Amino acid sequence: MKVLKFGGTSVGSVENLLKVKKIVESQHDDVVVIVSALGGITDKILAMARTAATTRTFTETEMMEVTTRHFTTIETLVPEKMIPELKQAVQEKLDELAGFIKGVSLLGEITPKTLDRIGGMGELLSSAIIAPFLGAKWFDSRKLIRTDSNFVKAEVDFEITNRQISEAFEGFNGIAVAPGFIASNAEGETTTLGRGGSDFSAAIYAAALNASTLEIWTDVDGFMTADPRIIRKAYTIDYLTYSEAMELSHFGAKVIYPPTILPVLQKQIPVWIKNTEKPEQPGTLIGHEKRFGKERIIKGISSISDISLITLQGAGMVGVTGISMRLFTALAREKINVILISQASSENSISIAVHSLAATDAAEAISNEFVHEIETGQINGVRVEADLSIVAIVGENMRESTGIAGKLFNTIGKNGINVRAIAQGASELNISWVIKTSDLRKTLNVVHESFFLTTYKELNLFLMGIGTVGGNFLDQLQKQQQKLFGEKRLKLKLVGVANSKRMLFNPDGIELNNYFDLLNQSELKSDFQSYVDHITGMNMFNSVFIDCTANEEVTSYYKQVLESNISIVAANKIAASSDYVNYHMLKNTAMAKGVKFYYETNVGAGLPVLSTINDLINSGDRIIKIEAVLSGTLNFIFNTVSSEVSLSAAIKMAKEAGYSEPDPRIDLSGKDVVRKLLILVREAGYELDERQVEISGFIPDELFKGTLNDFWKGIEKMDKSFEMKREKIESENMKLRYIARFNNGNAKVSLESVEAGSPFFELEGSNNVILITTERYNEFPMLIKGYGAGAGVTAAGVFADIMRIANI
Repeated sequence: MKVLKFGGTSVGSVENLLKVKKIVESQHDDVVVIVSALGGITDKILAMARTAATTRTFTETEMMEVTTRHFTTIETLVPEKMIPELKQAVQEKLDELAGFIKGVSLLGEITPKTLDRIGGMGELLSSAIIAPFLGAKWFDSRKLIRTDSNFVKAEVDFEITNRQISEAFEGFNGIAVAPGFIASNAEGETTTLGRGGSDFSAAIYAAALNASTLEIWTDVDGFMTADPRIIRKAYTIDYLTYSEAMELSHFGAKVIYPPTILPVLQKQIPVWIKNTEKPEQPGTLIGHEKRFGKERIIKGISSISDISLITLQGAGMVGVTGISMRLFTALAREKINVILISQASSENSISIAVHSLAATDAAEAISNEFVHEIETGQINGVRVEADLSIVAIVGENMRESTGIAGKLFNTIGKNGINVRAIAQGASELNISWVIKTSDLRKTLNVVHESFFLTTYKELNLFLMGIGTVGGNFLDQLQKQQQKLFGEKRLKLKLVGVANSKRMLFNPDGIELNNYFDLLNQSELKSDFQSYVDHITGMNMFNSVFIDCTANEEVTSYYKQVLESNISIVAANKIAASSDYVNYHMLKNTAMAKGVKFYYETNVGAGLPVLSTINDLINSGDRIIKIEAVLSGTLNFIFNTVSSEVSLSAAIKMAKEAGYSEPDPRIDLSGKDVVRKLLILVREAGYELDERQVEISGFIPDELFKGTLNDFWKGIEKMDKSFEMKREKIESENMKLRYIARFNNGNAKVSLESVEAGSPFFELEGSNNVILITTERYNEFPMLIKGYGAGAGVTAAGVFADIMRIANI
């Protein structure tokens, strides 16, 4: 014999009831079908009763809605010749329900006993309709399941119950239908088994009848690895032990009512969780065997919100016996359920988690119990923290595995999630911890990715600036996205993008082939503070902020971003070359928060310059001297100037080719080179500020003071004198190079003539070259050479920094 239980959603519509019939008729065994009330009916009639108690009125309209719902179901599903008799039987129950609610309205109160009489009517009504629909025999659970008189949540007398069910079903064959949720006490008065009690009813029948299987048919595919409403990548768990299922249910997985497990566990009856709307799905099997081998160590993650943490703390608790007993006795007197307990090994404090609705009563009960110790200062008092959630990971195989807690809390910590309390039993079946509810979504995502999606890693990208560099980066990302996922198991997801006018966010990912149109259609106006607020407010795991602007104001938000445990990749060199105190603060903030602050493209565009310096320093080498041509723009200009191309023409060509800034004076002033030298020297381990760098310019100061048009007019006047200088240098077989140097604490940038044979002589186009002299690379300095400017290579450098964050 099998026992099948169908919940409110499974019997909540005509369409679903037809599916229920198909499922029942497909069984090859005798079947006991336990049903809940039609979806939403129990909530509705209980709400009617409570309204009647408070307003002392009875609403005929709402009663008619309940009647219509049941009569429509009868008329649609039951054979026509059976309809009149069935309607009469159902009407009698509806009249009984109406009478109870009218009585409540007259008395102006509702007792637990009356609440059970009213609350159980939904199952009586639904089962009375479903039994003839299935051609089944109806059994009254009130005559079979015996409980005490603890109305609303009665305790089952299993000895009497098992005997009564066994006797009632002796010799039975075929299909039986019985209402879930309801039972009766020794006096025959209706009792209920608590909300979700229909699951419990089914387990009671299964255990009493020694059923081969218990099937719980619901509206989900089974137990999921996490709440699919929060974790879109959650998937069905194929197998759980009884203990794992109980733990997941206790900590918020609403698939099955927690007490359900006990009766079937004792008889070792397997339980299937199946989806009525998708019966072809395999579902979740719950059994007694522990499976090893390919089974995941962690089976699932569940959570409970609306939690308050109550802490009792004080030096007077240390070594004193009976503190815990008094605490929990005080709570028990008030019938307060404790969900989690965490105690310091020093016995200095005890923290308990309770539902927020019970927090005030719990705190008062504890304060009253320890009033003497609080008044004398032995205990500091009772502290209550609200707006919290509990998260738990569950898996029997945890006790056989090392490093689970380390991996868990490392993952949580890296994402800036603060843990308020931790609990782990000696059985090592679960680890549970308390966090702020505002961190719940991020916590579930990072833990789920760490333990269940180890086949791939995901980064959530927020891009500021879609100009030449940002636009190129998105083009490269679109081309590489599929390949990276296929070959490297890395998912790079653009979830935020902004230009100077608008900004766009989508936690599910922004379409890269259509991002520009989507951005232009966005109603969110671009604002740096608002953009950063959106990033931190979305609270997404593994987030990376990418700055492809040259805006100084953007860099003022770096600290806020890093403190929110979000990594930064910056093509913008302003932050790394800013005041040394600010630079050092940003580096330390990133280190303290366990996130990354990368800016490889600040020097040499896509060349691996900064990462190489860091590798040298980290391996114990010391950098003695740096010599470099760091401006691809200036190098392009000096390589382009000739007897046919004037200085002013070469500058315009650099601007048109995208090598220079829109205002080329930024490059020509040498300040860009100074910034790059500052970054190199700082990464080499030296403290250096811009005022300490000597700048030898080659453009008159007055050309930097007027408008851009004034500059173009003025630079043309330099063409002749500059050409004469160039011809002289060329005649001596030398070339002009703008060189940055650091040696013995001295830093300088200047235009120099270099001879043939110099590493700077044969430097084509916009190439950069960096010579690094170290204690190890002394006689022959390390040389890094390649493209040092251009949107494509700079975007590639940004991409490389992101890959470093992903550890790919």
